[in-house]
Amino acid sequence: MKTNTGIRLSIMMLLEYFIWGSWYVTMGTYMGAHFHGAHVDADIGKAFSALAVATMISPIFVGLVADRYFSAQRIMGFMHLIGALLLFLATRMEDSGPFIWVILAYSLLYMPTIALSNSVAFHQMNEPGRQFPWIRVFGTIGWILAGLVIGNLGWEKTNFTFYLAAAVSTILGLYSFILPNTPPKAQTDQASAGKALGKDAFVLFRNRPYLIFFIAAILVCIPLSFYYGFANPFLNEIGLKNVASKMILGQVSEGIFILAIPFLFTNIGVKNMLLLGMTAWILRYICFAYGNAGTNQWMLYAGIVLHGVCYDFFFVTGYMYTEKKAGERIKNSAQGLFTFATYGVGMFIGTWISGQVVDEYKKQDGLHNWTSVWFVPAGIAVAVFIYFILFFREKKEIQTA
Repeated sequence: MKTNTGIRLSIMMLLEYFIWGSWYVTMGTYMGAHFHGAHVDADIGKAFSALAVATMISPIFVGLVADRYFSAQRIMGFMHLIGALLLFLATRMEDSGPFIWVILAYSLLYMPTIALSNSVAFHQMNEPGRQFPWIRVFGTIGWILAGLVIGNLGWEKTNFTFYLAAAVSTILGLYSFILPNTPPKAQTDQASAGKALGKDAFVLFRNRPYLIFFIAAILVCIPLSFYYGFANPFLNEIGLKNVASKMILGQVSEGIFILAIPFLFTNIGVKNMLLLGMTAWILRYICFAYGNAGTNQWMLYAGIVLHGVCYDFFFVTGYMYTEKKAGERIKNSAQGLFTFATYGVGMFIGTWISGQVVDEYKKQDGLHNWTSVWFVPAGIAVAVFIYFILFFREKKEIQTA
């Protein structure tokens, strides 16, 4: 891959994830500030569920339509341009109901661009295993930059987050048309919705260890949803300053801890890796339950930094475990199925539960009993931990299912 091409792809990744980081992290805080219905917290959960719905639908669109009929960079460009209009439209909504529908429409356009941007990158690479991580890391940098901009400018409760995302979406939409060409894949009669969702990987469920892991992965998305949807509103409500900028510490720790994954995966085994990840979930929510903006502020920082262990040691390890269990023939289907189940089904369930729980612990003055809120995901994480340690049995040398 030429250096010039690598630079162009890196800019693409930076913009792609800058957009997501601009509106997603602070959406709950924005909704809490602008919409004042009796059950706004439940509506926040519903808004975050939009991305889970889009995650379930986007593989069908990419597999059956985008990959077969259009150049990836062109359709990505159109999606980002239309998405920019929807992000702008979101700022015009005066009620949470219509706002949720606009976010759903936007998410249905945005989520396929994740796969399309990966396709554009992979198509230009002669050594994807070595080259892709160096390109993809710019996505994490983009997310971090978005948090720094929004936090330092004090935009978390304002619609400027959506204006920023819309502006960058417009830039990426136009930029996409000058990206290296990624022509549509050859059409085949075998393409189907089932294949796009990973149906070929259902054979993995015959393997008991993988089935136990798969169920745990869906369940652990419930605690994950509490963090994604309500960590930013929580930290703002209790008086922590410059929250969006501080929350990027989670992405920094994610980037650091991921470097340890290959070594630990080989040396301590997949079960211990996954248990470490689940332990981090429990510790994170205990830190949030007892942390405050005063003497226990260190607990808030600990909860944020633990994101790297929470995410890397469970989800990144989970993707690696899935690939080893699947083998070469069905590994793509297996990864698609794992994503559909976790970021689709699991996050959909989790976002709805988290919204209802936070709404339940809202006090008459509009504030929340956050200690009780955080005990719920901590308790769920404990239950998943116990279930996993009792039933998951996998050899250190993982055998293909």
